[in-house]
Amino acid sequence: MLNTRFLALFFLLLHCPALLAKELPGQRFLILNYHDIVDDKVNLDALDPPDHQALSQHNFEAHLAWLKKNHYQLISVQDLVDAAAGAKNLPDNAIMLTFDDGYQSFYTRVFPLLKKYHYPATLALVGSWMEGGQVKDKPTTPLMTWDQVREVAASGLVEIASHTYDLHHGVTANPQGNEQSAVTSRLYDSEYDEYEKDDAYRQRIFAQVGKSADFIFQNMGKRPRVMAWPYGEYNDIALDAASMAGLGLTMGLHDGQNTLADLPAMKRLIIDDNPDAERLSQIITKQRLSRALRVAHIDLDYIFDPDEEQTEHNLDLVVERTLESGANTVFLQAYSDPDGDGNADQLYFPNRHLPVRRDLFNRVAWQLKTRARVRVYAWLPIMAYKTDVPLKWYVKEWRDGKPQLSRHSYTRLSPFNPAARQYISEIYEDLAKYCSFDGLLFHDDGILSDYEDVSDIAMAFSHQVWGLPSDFEQLHQSDTLRMQWARHKTALLAEFTDSLANKVRYYRPAIKTARNFYALPLLEPDSEDWFAQSFKVFLDHYDYVAVEAMPFMEKAENPEQWLHDLVAKTASYPDGLKKMVFELQAVDWAKQQKIPTATFVGQLELLKKLGAIHIGYYPDNVFENQPDLKALQKHFPVVVTDN
Repeated sequence: MLNTRFLALFFLLLHCPALLAKELPGQRFLILNYHDIVDDKVNLDALDPPDHQALSQHNFEAHLAWLKKNHYQLISVQDLVDAAAGAKNLPDNAIMLTFDDGYQSFYTRVFPLLKKYHYPATLALVGSWMEGGQVKDKPTTPLMTWDQVREVAASGLVEIASHTYDLHHGVTANPQGNEQSAVTSRLYDSEYDEYEKDDAYRQRIFAQVGKSADFIFQNMGKRPRVMAWPYGEYNDIALDAASMAGLGLTMGLHDGQNTLADLPAMKRLIIDDNPDAERLSQIITKQRLSRALRVAHIDLDYIFDPDEEQTEHNLDLVVERTLESGANTVFLQAYSDPDGDGNADQLYFPNRHLPVRRDLFNRVAWQLKTRARVRVYAWLPIMAYKTDVPLKWYVKEWRDGKPQLSRHSYTRLSPFNPAARQYISEIYEDLAKYCSFDGLLFHDDGILSDYEDVSDIAMAFSHQVWGLPSDFEQLHQSDTLRMQWARHKTALLAEFTDSLANKVRYYRPAIKTARNFYALPLLEPDSEDWFAQSFKVFLDHYDYVAVEAMPFMEKAENPEQWLHDLVAKTASYPDGLKKMVFELQAVDWAKQQKIPTATFVGQLELLKKLGAIHIGYYPDNVFENQPDLKALQKHFPVVVTDN
C-alpha cells in the first residue's frame, strides 16, 4: 500500500507549483500548548493530585502581554495552509497558540482574552469526553458545551481540531500492568499473555482517528483538518491514519521550532508548572533543548532476579536512587549479558529472534521515566548477538592467510550481509513496537579492525562499490588503501545505525541517538584504521557521542592529564563539547575494585572545570552504592542558572 502522506504531498506539490520553487522548510514558527486555565484563587501547589498542566489566569494573560511586547506574530492554521501553498509568507517571530481537551476555562477565561488581543488559537477536542460530558480522569473539571464550541469557532479566531475520539488514556502495555499511551502502545492481554497483533493495532488506530473526524463533523458541520496527539504520542501508523481521515496537519509535544516541512507532525512547547512571563521567555528562547545531560548507565542484569518480587524490590531501589542522584538521563541495558562479554545472549523485550530473559525493559524504562523523571535511552548492541544463524553472516578476520571467524570478544554479525542487517533491524523494530523510551544508545561493539571484515560478501562489496582491491594482502600492505578502507567502514557502520534508528522512529519518531566511542580514535585519529571509528563522522550521525572517559581502563600514566587531553581534543571539533558525553568509570575492571569516591569526584569536577557539558558514569550499582550516593547528590546534578 502506498503511504497516504506521500500521496498527499505528491498532490499538494502537483497543484501548488510554488512549493517546488521555494524552500519549503525556510519559514519557521513555534507552537505553544496549553491546557486548563484556572482562577487565580486556586492554589495550584496545594492540589491533590497535582495538576502540572494547569496555568493561572494571571500568568496566562501575562504570557499574551509578553508575546505582544516582544513582537511575536500570532498565526492561525489557515496561515500555515496558505504559506504551504505559496500564497503568503509567514511573518517573522511567528507563533501559534493551541489548547487541548476543551475545558470550560477555554470559553470563560481564554476566549475573552483572544478577542481582546485578536489572537487566533486552535482548540483540540476529545470525542468521547465531549459525548460523555466529562473528562475521563478529571470528572469534576467541566468541559465546554457544543454550543460554546460552535460560538468560538464562529468568531473566526478558533480552529477546532481533533484530540482523537477515545485514545486520550492509557492502556495496559506490559505484563506488569503499566498503562501507556493508547496511540502508540500495543495492548497487552494478561489472560492470554500476548500483545495486540499488527493488523489489530492498525485497525484500532485508524478506526479511532477516523471516528474523531466524523464526530466533529457531525456536531460542527465542518470536518477538522488538525490532529493534536494525546500526550504528544504518535507514530507513522497514526500519521497515516490522520492523513486518511483528512487530518493532514498533526501536532505532538516536543520542544523545537517548526518549518513548513513539519506540518504532518509539528512540535509544540507544552506549558506546564504554571510559568510566569519570565519563565515563558526562557521556554521560548531556550526551548529546554540544550540542557546538560547527567547520565547514569545502568545494567538491567543488576535489576533482574529469577524471583519477580525481588526484581520489583530491586527496581524500587534503582528508581529511588536515580531520583535522588541528580541524574536526568539513564542509559538502560535492553539486552542480557550475564557473562559480561558484551554480547547479547538474550533480550529484555518481546522479539522475533532471541530468547526473552524476561519482558522487563518496558517496565523498568517506564518506572524510571515516570517516577525518577529521567529520559531513558535503550542500550543495545549494533552487531554483537549470540544467535543460531549461518556462519556466513558473521564478521570474518584475516588470519593465517585466509578469512576466518573473528576471535574478538564481540561475536558480531556482519553489517555487509543483507540477511544479518535485516535480522538486527527486526530486533530494533520489535524494541520500538513494545517499549516506550526516549533514545537509543548504540553499544561499543560497532568496530571493525584493520583485519575485518574480510568475509566474501564484504570483500566483494569493498571492491565493487568502493573500488578497493579484492585481494586482502594488496589492500592491507598500502597505508593509503588501508585508511580508505577504514573510512569507508566507519561510514558504513554509521549509515547502518542510521537505518536502525529509522526503524525505531517509525514507531517512536522523537527518539534521540547516542553512540559509544572509544577514546583512542579521538586522541589519535589515525587509529580509525584499527577501529573504524571517527569523531567527525559520529558528530554528523548522532545527537550525542558517549566517549569512554576512563583513564584507568586505558592505563593512562597521568589520569588527570589524560582527561585534559580528552576534553581539549573534543573541544577542537565544532560542536564537539555540545554533543560529547564523557562517561567516567565507577569500577577499575583491571583491578576488580571500585574507583575510590575521592578519585571519582575529582575526575567529575575536573571534567566540569575543563568545560565538559554532558557527563555520565558506568556502571551504576545500587547494591554496592557505587558511586556513592551522597557524593552524586553533591557533585553530579546540573547547576541551573538564569544565564
